[in-house]
Amino acid sequence: MRRIAASTLKIAISAGLLYLALRKANFSDLVAHLDAGSAGWITLATAITFLQVFVSALRWREISTDCDAPLTIAQANRFSLIGSFFNQVLPSAIGGDAMRVWLVGRLHGWRAAGYSVFVDRAIGLIALAILILATLPWSYHLISDTRGWAALVVLDAVAMTAGAGYLLLGKLPWRWIRSWWGTQHFAACAKITNHALFNRRRGPWIAILSMLIHVLAVVIAWCLARAIAAPLPFGAALQLVPPVWLIVMLPVSIAGWGVRETSMGLAFSYAGLPASDGVNTALLIGAVYFIVGIFGGVVWIFSAEKAARAATPLAVPD
Repeated sequence: MRRIAASTLKIAISAGLLYLALRKANFSDLVAHLDAGSAGWITLATAITFLQVFVSALRWREISTDCDAPLTIAQANRFSLIGSFFNQVLPSAIGGDAMRVWLVGRLHGWRAAGYSVFVDRAIGLIALAILILATLPWSYHLISDTRGWAALVVLDAVAMTAGAGYLLLGKLPWRWIRSWWGTQHFAACAKITNHALFNRRRGPWIAILSMLIHVLAVVIAWCLARAIAAPLPFGAALQLVPPVWLIVMLPVSIAGWGVRETSMGLAFSYAGLPASDGVNTALLIGAVYFIVGIFGGVVWIFSAEKAARAATPLAVPD
């Protein structure tokens, strides 16, 4: 009953925010700007999205090793593609994460699988907060609305504080943190995160992959803005897109729909750009991720994991 209520709430949030965002969309302008040249930009954005999934799989593979859930590159990439499909069809932005846990859990156990996905998400959040912090000085000059810039500072401060607190949790020597049911799993994941990030051999590689994932998200948005001739320089995209993705990471909607469009339109308007261009760009981003998700669905349909799931009921982890 709680799951149904939570799913219904997320659907309502997505629908409400999407309605508010679409009020700022100019569909006639969007259609007018879609031509043969737009198809090239959209195709490029789709190809980069597949690359982003692959880079994410490489990072997850490195992290999974620290969680005693080793994956091959092919497994990590296949599971990530399947996860992208379930991100689109399940009523949450983390539906794909749940599927990744199930896929890895069959191989290495539920705890190791859950830890690998949680640590992967945590490192992604920390990297995103650092990227936003690095661009803040330039954002001050781009975002003319002081309220918008102040909101950006507060948003990143919350993310940085949460990330720092999470890493600190893995360093605290208190035994009760590692034994109490309310903190033991978070503490274990935080310890793994510290080991992964500050490992001399793999840490720099994980950091590079993490930043590359977010930079690729910026490139995807910039390409799609170019597809509709939106006046978005790449430097401005580098400052506006990461905060939007930080908000989209909140599991309060269906695949980010509604939240992404509302946030992108607001970000564009704060930067003195047409809010309708931001909404239209976000709609194209959603469409591209949906296309990649459909491809992930095809991978899922023909995967051995789907056949195994159909043959045996899904057990509830301890």
